[in-house]
Amino acid sequence: MSSPSPVEPIEERLRAALDARARLIDAHDLSPYRPPTGPAWGARRIRRVVSAVAVTVAAAAAVAFLLLSGSPERPHPAPPARDPRTSPPTTSAPSTHGSPTSEPSPTSPPATPPPTSTATQR
Repeated sequence: MSSPSPVEPIEERLRAALDARARLIDAHDLSPYRPPTGPAWGARRIRRVVSAVAVTVAAAAAVAFLLLSGSPERPHPAPPARDPRTSPPTTSAPSTHGSPTSEPSPTSPPATPPPTSTATQR
């Protein structure tokens, strides 16, 4: 007769343990499992939403920049230069109180003061 090898008792013990564990499971334990409940927003979903918002904001900024800046092919003309010594023509409005104004008009040159008698006698 051959003596049992040391592997056979270990194998018998493993089979007995697995058989005992299998007898603990019944039909109720084999029903479908409910999905896990937890936070509704996972990290991946949050990252997707944040990246979609960032792309939308960047696209809106690009469109706004293009619409508000105008095209570089059509530069806006500069206003014509004016001579600083001349002023635009003034329209005279009738005075309501009938007396001439004591202030000189902006288009007339400043008046020279009349000579005084003290300066001419010497």
